Amino acid sequence: MLVCRCEEVSMAQLEQACRMGVDTVRQLKMATRVTMGACQGRVCRQLVESWFYSQYPAARREAELLSQRPPVRPVTFGQLAEGGSL
Repeated sequence: MLVCRCEEVSMAQLEQACRMGVDTVRQLKMATRVTMGACQGRVCRQLVESWFYSQYPAARREAELLSQRPPVRPVTFGQLAEGGSL
């Protein structure tokens, strides 16, 4: 079962990373690339966090949950003024 469609991360990959010693959600993200795809976690972030903390309730909770960063590319003021396609 895929958890993160953008990066094609499966539930089995998350479980394997946890068995290999991952003990925070951020480490899970770095080990599997979950929430790092095109949607930047808007689709799967909450699912991953709630799954992780339900499986490992004693896990160290980080001060900052996984961040989500919308895809952004630089746009000049000229492009904005033209109103054309970016």
